[in-house]
Amino acid sequence: MSDPETPPSSPPASGSTRRDFMAKTGAVAATAGAASSIGFPSVTFGQEEKKKLKVGLIGCGGRGTGAAAQALAADDNVELHAMGDVYEDKALTQLRVLARDRKSAAKIGADVQSTKNVFGGLDAYQKVMDSGVDVVLLTTPPGFRPQHFKEAVDRGIHAFVEKPCATDVAGVKDFLATGEVARSKGVSVLCGFCYRYSDHGRELFEKLLPGGAIGDIRAVTSTYFANIVKPMPPEADRPEGMSDTQWQIKNWYNFTWLSGDGFVEQAIHKVDKMAWLMENMTGENKPVPVACYARGGRQRPNNVCNTYDHYSVTYEWENGLRFHIDWSQYGADTFKEDKDYIVGETGMAEFDINNASITGEKPWSYRKPRTGARNMYQTEHDEFFANIRKGERHADEEWVAHSTMLGIMARIACRTGNRVTWDDVVNSADKLVPDPIDWEGALPVRPMPIPGVAETQSA
Repeated sequence: MSDPETPPSSPPASGSTRRDFMAKTGAVAATAGAASSIGFPSVTFGQEEKKKLKVGLIGCGGRGTGAAAQALAADDNVELHAMGDVYEDKALTQLRVLARDRKSAAKIGADVQSTKNVFGGLDAYQKVMDSGVDVVLLTTPPGFRPQHFKEAVDRGIHAFVEKPCATDVAGVKDFLATGEVARSKGVSVLCGFCYRYSDHGRELFEKLLPGGAIGDIRAVTSTYFANIVKPMPPEADRPEGMSDTQWQIKNWYNFTWLSGDGFVEQAIHKVDKMAWLMENMTGENKPVPVACYARGGRQRPNNVCNTYDHYSVTYEWENGLRFHIDWSQYGADTFKEDKDYIVGETGMAEFDINNASITGEKPWSYRKPRTGARNMYQTEHDEFFANIRKGERHADEEWVAHSTMLGIMARIACRTGNRVTWDDVVNSADKLVPDPIDWEGALPVRPMPIPGVAETQSA
């Protein structure tokens, strides 16, 4: 994710920032000229095996930098060709991080080393795509995801889209429409739901197929009790002259139009694991629950923002299964857990970021291979680039959109206090992202939603 913790009040002028970077790094000047990529994929299917794949990073926070390192490690013939962030100094800082990693440094292209292809501003994503990249990594705050994804697909550029794919129902619908274009053009799409790329997760979920190791599944409880993420500073800390839009983007996690709220931005992994499990159980592609109800709110003061810090969510399924997700961000001195408990008629499975196990009639524990377990973040990029090389389209777009919509379903249920159905959500007027986004403009903060109080609701 783009994570501009200490940016200036507006995107810095490129000249002084680049000179500072050059003085500190001693980078060599880049060769002039980079072809613009405006039409169909610059990666021509059938020729990928020999072509150097040029990667562009859009959104230079910690997650974006991690994704860049994983993309560069996924293929022998690849280079980081361009970087962009709203704040150019953020991109330059993360370039230094990549340059300190021996494996990544060897694959940083000359036009990035010289900072020629390091861009800032709200239009940085367009500049990265103009530079002639073959693959883009879309890791900005998710409110921008549908717009950036459309730009990439229109240009025929393969895309990694971090989860979630949107922050509102309107954005998910836009994302799905773009996904149809991606399919028609043969553009590959990788999503950031990394657990489905984990070896221990894949092995466990294979055992949870109908008639599997724990029999019919009766109930699921998922916990995600985490630390506070990006606390909102007081209004007094806003630099003089910084617009509402700039202030909110700087503190993006605290505004629902940018983050989707913490449940949709962070606990969405739990939602995706539910979708994965229900696909196994029903044999359906993208099954939907009967309904969802939830409770939540903000327990800890966080200055002026409109995101909750805890959710308790229940999804009802047609077979009677209840899937519970409890999520909170209360801070360092509270109980922490990130685990899934899947209860079946003959046993129980447990699943977390590193381990998977089954107790009951058919006990089992995941055993890491002697050569070491694969990193799921790396595996997803390995498989993505391998498919591009083979000319086989990687197609995660419907999957990421479906799980994002399921997460938004919980947010709507929680904030309204109502039991909502899938049709309620799909047909809702949920649209949070302003259009257009005015960098210098006024942008009043939507009220903190109060269940049952219509005038505080998002939609």
